[in-house]
Amino acid sequence: MSQRDTPSPNPSREREGNLTHLDETGAARMVDVSGKLETERRAVATGRISMSREAAAAIGAGDVSKGDVLAAARIAGIMAAKRTGELIPLCHPLPITSAAIDLSVDADGVTATATITTTGRTGVEMEAMTAVSVALLTIYDMAKAIDKAMTIDSVRLLSKTGGKSGDWLAP
Repeated sequence: MSQRDTPSPNPSREREGNLTHLDETGAARMVDVSGKLETERRAVATGRISMSREAAAAIGAGDVSKGDVLAAARIAGIMAAKRTGELIPLCHPLPITSAAIDLSVDADGVTATATITTTGRTGVEMEAMTAVSVALLTIYDMAKAIDKAMTIDSVRLLSKTGGKSGDWLAP
């Protein structure tokens, strides 16, 4: 059991002023957000898949035997954002009001950026990072015949707006 998996000796103290996924006994629970105000919330996340120049050129030219890699990745990312509550334990299912996946191909890879919005009681940071991750995995799946050594990295939150904690921008 890692330190992250070990319940705090005083979970009630941890919750003072902070939401937590542990109840009074240290057991996992979904955070109760029913008392929070509904606000417009937006999150932007990014990530990258690095690959051979040959694979990047084929994706950019639309010349991959499995089809339009970028179109499939966009759709996969949007679908993933909508299903994040089913994929991430204790994550609230949210009504996504907008989802956009931008894919930028360069000489040695593809950068994905997801912008997700909702009006709700909790943020869409997990939805944005899930969208990016699944879009990048889709690119890998569709182009692996060209380059099995592709690497996915740097998936991270760039910004979030809305909610009690306010706006946040990555340094």
